[in-house]
Amino acid sequence: MNQKITRTKENQSGSHRLYRLLTGDNGIVGTRNRQTREAWLEKTLQAIPAGQRILDAGAGELRYKNLCSHLHYVSQDFAQYTGEGDGIGLQTGTWDQTRLDIVSDITDIPVEEASFDAVMCIEVLEHVPDPISALRELTRVLRPGGVLIVTAPFASLTHYAPYFFQTGYSRYFYEYWLETMGYTIEDMQWNGNYFEFLAQELRRLPWASKEYADTAVPLHLRFILGLLLAWLEKPAKRSQGAEQLLSFGLHIKAKKQ
Repeated sequence: MNQKITRTKENQSGSHRLYRLLTGDNGIVGTRNRQTREAWLEKTLQAIPAGQRILDAGAGELRYKNLCSHLHYVSQDFAQYTGEGDGIGLQTGTWDQTRLDIVSDITDIPVEEASFDAVMCIEVLEHVPDPISALRELTRVLRPGGVLIVTAPFASLTHYAPYFFQTGYSRYFYEYWLETMGYTIEDMQWNGNYFEFLAQELRRLPWASKEYADTAVPLHLRFILGLLLAWLEKPAKRSQGAEQLLSFGLHIKAKKQ
């Protein structure tokens, strides 16, 4: 049995090397969703003057607290997600929210108006039943002239269910609602594009096929999949507006008037 497993691994490794040799796939396209988002977020947060007060709304496990070491950081979350959720879609398995400063509904945060110089809400809006009310509450707690930082998916798989109410938001959502609420959008960045998104989902295909259809992708189809991924590098880099069609998500920085 061990020899069989060893030979299988050797065959797969050999096929993988052959595939990489023939396709030139460097394994990048479709893999930079989080990396791109966090690079933009770090740059945006560093631009906030030191000592200012920032609210991390829907902070979860305080993933981005380390980017706010120059700020007075306050975290908020409703603290109901456990990591296991209802078992549907993507779950984290574990989830630690013991370090939160404020536990409340995002539409009813127990602080006075204009309490913060900046508010960030990172990958949260899709998990809120009423995102408009959430944005209104974030606007209430932000001082005039303060900065709102928001990221959310353009489209996404079911994750953190049952707290998953929208798959994502387009530019028009932000342009309409933020203008209505008295903001000026200072920065709007698209994360990825149609080709990047397609590559991301193609990379998930072996997992999804096994998980949801109990079917492994045959080796020859994996090779074809690799060829397609390698080809997608080119249109992903040469995109001329493909982010308007589909992307991982949008990154927004807006100033409250």
